[in-house]
This record gives sequence, C-alpha cells and structure tokens, in this order.
Amino acid sequence: MPHRPDPRSILATPAAGESPAAPSRRYALGGTTFTARQPEPGLHVVATPIGNLRDITIRAIETLAAADVVACEDTRMTRRLVDHFALSAKLVPYHEHNAAEMRPKLLARLAAGEAVALVSDAGTPLVSDPGFKLVEAAREAGHAVIPVPGPSALLAALVAAGLPTDAFFFDGFLPPRSAGRRQRAAVLAAVPGSLVVFETGPRLAASLADLAAVLGPREAAVCRELTKAHEEVRRGRLDALAGHYAEAGAPKGEIVLVIGPPQPAAPPDEADIDARLIHALETASVKDAAAAVAEATGLARRDLYQRALVLARRED
Repeated sequence: MPHRPDPRSILATPAAGESPAAPSRRYALGGTTFTARQPEPGLHVVATPIGNLRDITIRAIETLAAADVVACEDTRMTRRLVDHFALSAKLVPYHEHNAAEMRPKLLARLAAGEAVALVSDAGTPLVSDPGFKLVEAAREAGHAVIPVPGPSALLAALVAAGLPTDAFFFDGFLPPRSAGRRQRAAVLAAVPGSLVVFETGPRLAASLADLAAVLGPREAAVCRELTKAHEEVRRGRLDALAGHYAEAGAPKGEIVLVIGPPQPAAPPDEADIDARLIHALETASVKDAAAAVAEATGLARRDLYQRALVLARRED
C-alpha cells in the first residue's frame, strides 16, 4: 500500500527558514507556502469537509486558524478537524439548543470588530443546520457576512448521480412518517427539475417506497458516504431502489437521495387528437372545439383549428 503523508505534516509545516514557533502563521501545502492572515471583521461562513479531510480549502484553514472565535454545532467534531491540521482555534458551541443564548454574544463580538467563523459539523453551513438566524441577524445589524465556499454533500451528490442538473430543488430531510412523506412528495411532484433530499439509513427503504408511490418510476440515485472510504452511488428507478434496500437492510452512513425530474407527457397520437376534436365538434364550433382541445393537450391552437375544419367538412 503506498505511503500517504500525514496531512498535518503537509499543512502545518512552517515555511523554509522559519522556526516552528514563528508567529507569522505561515503554512506549506504541496510546496506552496501561504500565510493565515487575520480575516477581516465579520461573520465568515466556512465550509468544512464532509468526510475526506483533504477536501478542506486553504482559505478555510486560514480562516479557522486566525478567526477570533469559531462557532460550531459540536465543538468535539470541530476540535477533531482543527487538531488534525494543528490549528489553534477558540471554539464555542452554537446549535439549535443554545442559539437564543449564544446569538447575542456572537453579535457582540461582531460589533466589537472581531472575525467570527461559523462552521457546521460537516459541509457548508446553513444547508439543513441552524446557522440561518445568525446570518440574518448579522446582516440586519450591518455586519459583513463572508462566504468561504467548499465541500457540500448536496452538490457532491448532484454531480455524482448522473441526473439532470440544469434545474434542481433541495428539500432537506423528508418527514419521518409515511403520511407526511407522501404529502410532501405530492407537493414536490410538479417541480420541473431534479429533487435532492437527505435521508437516514433506517428510513431509506420506506421513503423510497413512498416516493415511488407518489412520483412513479422516476430514475433516482442513492448517494452514500460521499468522499469517504465506502462511498457508494446506486442508480435505479425509485421502486427498484426501494425493493433493493428493503431486502438488503438499512445502509450505514450519511445519505443523499437525488431524484430525476418528471418526464414530459407523450403527445397524443393523431387518432386520439381526431377523436377529441370530433367529440368537441358535437357541441361546439370549429373555433371553440380547437380551443378546447388545445387547452387539454397543449398543442398549437392554429394547427388544431385547421384539423378541425377538415373533420367538420368530412362529417358534413
């Protein structure tokens, strides 16, 4: 097995000519040195790896190393990250249970001209996590909000699924119960793009079955453990995927489900169009019959009018 260097030794190595204790916070990455400059005052929304720690960006390292404080969902999770890269960072918890208490304290730091970094347990903050209210409050108070982009489970799944990406809708976690999932799926059915949702292993098979019952046999992809050692992307129709996971059992790890967009209805054939027009002509004028069939089928009214004229003459 090839030797893999310790990422800590790559990212936390002082630049040539400096002692390990040099205060300049310079780092080397693949032979390129960079400096962890003091971030500008404001709220820095920092994306962190979703599994593979090598996905962290240089800018994220700079920000976490030099921010006055790092607000995180779980300090234990973020501590593993900063320790892995040998970064000095002051961590404070900020999550849904303490947000009301912590938000004013973080806003006070911003008001004092500090740089506050906001991270989630993994990926891009504010995507299914409680950071939105802090960003909203910071903006309302006139503080800068600076995105530090990077890893995202949502985008990683979308590009790996092999389904249309020109339009998509992210809906977070589906409701935990079947009735709620089916109601939500009925609302999402008309979205003219791919759907992206998060799901847990124990609920996956039931969720896929509910989605198949409402959305039909759409193509979908179950994306699991993205960027990690056991990464898996399984493609298939919703009903087939539901059957697979019902038989195989609940998979482990983080799961993103990507569902293809609705397929356009096939246009009616000529015989069906003629039948519709003949039926409409029994009670309506040529003009009104063409308008009624155009509304029902989405076909051009002008073409239907010409066809209705031919059929009306034939009937006469």
